[in-house]
Amino acid sequence: MKLDDRDGRESEIILEHIVDVLMVLSEVTSNDFSSRLQTTLPDDHPISALYKGINETVSSLATAQERMLAYQHELEEKLETIARQRAAISELTTPVIEIWNGVLCMPFVGVMDTARGAEMTEAILRATIEKNARCTIIDITGIEVMDTATADHLIRVAKAIRLVGAQCVVTGISPTIAQTIIHMGVELNGVTTRRSLRDALQDFVRCELLEALSRRDESGPDREPSAAKPPDRSRRG
Repeated sequence: MKLDDRDGRESEIILEHIVDVLMVLSEVTSNDFSSRLQTTLPDDHPISALYKGINETVSSLATAQERMLAYQHELEEKLETIARQRAAISELTTPVIEIWNGVLCMPFVGVMDTARGAEMTEAILRATIEKNARCTIIDITGIEVMDTATADHLIRVAKAIRLVGAQCVVTGISPTIAQTIIHMGVELNGVTTRRSLRDALQDFVRCELLEALSRRDESGPDREPSAAKPPDRSRRG
């Protein structure tokens, strides 16, 4: 009878410790590594050895999680830095300069791919709308080689600028680029071109001056008030 009582007590102790183990493992699956197993059993007891192994495993997992979080935080900081640098580079590679009141200019420099083309289109349209520009000049003096994709992109940008209510002028077409465009059979219908940025700006200023003079003529010259007539002092008989 006493043997049965002893076996029953051992079973209860084992069951209680198994419940503790399951609770700690459940917390571990929820990424909670704060709990540790404790027991009053002797160190040479099998359950004590089991507890020690589980505690060491949980500690190792906690250390690994801390390192992973530190690496993740460092990675996020690096990604933010890269994003800021990419934005800065994008602004440098797609500059939009206001060269005159109501006139914007975007220098077209380097190789044009799909991603850069989309960035340039977005930048120039946004600047045209925000600054309420009346004329946007695309200067391609810095382009030495033009392919069909680049020419097609120029046409699309020019059409998009006209859709937002501004005039688009392409300047700086070199003889080599002109021959390339002709050989490719690209039609620049609806695209205003000028030899240089200076020529485009002079045309804009000239048109603005003519419009101002036309508006003044339509409103009519200022009329001077008529002089008052002197009183008639002649006497009538």
